[in-house]
Amino acid sequence: MKFRPCIDLHAGQVKQIIGSTLSDDKQNALSASASHASENFSTDRPASSYARTYQNDGLTGGHVIMLGPGNVEAAKAALAAYPGGLQIGGGITAENAKEWIDYGASHVIVTSYVFRNGEIDMGRLKCLVDAIGKEKLVLDLSCRRKPEDAEGKGPYFVVTDRWQTYTDVEVNEETLRTLSAYCDEFLVHGVENEGKRCGILEDLVELLGKYSPVPVTYAGGVKGMEDLERVKSLGGGRVDLTIGSALDCFGGDIPYDDVVAWHKKENP
Repeated sequence: MKFRPCIDLHAGQVKQIIGSTLSDDKQNALSASASHASENFSTDRPASSYARTYQNDGLTGGHVIMLGPGNVEAAKAALAAYPGGLQIGGGITAENAKEWIDYGASHVIVTSYVFRNGEIDMGRLKCLVDAIGKEKLVLDLSCRRKPEDAEGKGPYFVVTDRWQTYTDVEVNEETLRTLSAYCDEFLVHGVENEGKRCGILEDLVELLGKYSPVPVTYAGGVKGMEDLERVKSLGGGRVDLTIGSALDCFGGDIPYDDVVAWHKKENP
């Protein structure tokens, strides 16, 4: 099991957002003035500085996510600072995927482009594979339970468009098996817990560890060092973990250096 670092960008700045508060308002989503999105953290420290730190610490497979417009230059700078060490997501299509690989991304991360009208658009998915190869593609299966699931015991469904639009695609053994034929990895945010530091979605981590045929990274809700061991146990050592707002480098309480030390102990 690995720790996977992250860089979330909005308007060219590194930020941490509470995932379930994102808006699909194309003008105001994620802006500081938007009442629909809550920021946990914002900094003037460049994305490239975070990227260099991750490189110096030997962390691979982290991701840069562009949340809306105004992030291209910051994302390019991060990839240039750590070529081949970071994945890139946000607005990726079959038309621009190769360009981002050429900028230095190890993989591109895609959600909304391949999910349309509540379903997987196999035509678009195959176009992406044709453009860059499955070995360069990460599918983001970030998911939520549906609002009517009051008891919180039902299935998780893939969500798109800033995590506001539910698809009919359930995250289960069949979906993971089918989509693994077209990608190198999965990235899964537990949207309801994302950015809240309220604990991980244990049943989701367990599902991913049991059924994903390819490497998979979980993100969402980490609140302490104990969650690394919890993910390791629940995922059978097969689920990697991203920590965002809980880290001290993003305004949280968990020392980043402690997480790196844990990672190096697990991956000598």
